[in-house]
Amino acid sequence: MGKFIVIYKFQVKKGLEKDFEKDWEKLTHAFVNYSRGLGSRLHMDPSGIYIAYAQWPDQSTWTTAGSRLPEHAKALADTMRAKCENVEVLFTLDEIKNLLKTDGPNQ
Repeated sequence: MGKFIVIYKFQVKKGLEKDFEKDWEKLTHAFVNYSRGLGSRLHMDPSGIYIAYAQWPDQSTWTTAGSRLPEHAKALADTMRAKCENVEVLFTLDEIKNLLKTDGPNQ
């Protein structure tokens, strides 16, 4: 079976976009290092809304990921959320097929 995918939507407060991006990157690394996360991609739509695509080995790993973070990473998650007007999980998905190329220049 494929990976478990989570699609997030972040409405970031005006003027805090770059700080949010830095926090998102650090938090993604923490989930990879401490919680068995498989990484994430961050996107922005034309209206300035951030969309993140995160991969996990399975739903159980995602569900319990926060409990495996050290305190400094939990604080970072709180700081990142405080930079947002709204945070939503748009979708949770089971990967069926994956045809993404993974050896591109941004890897």
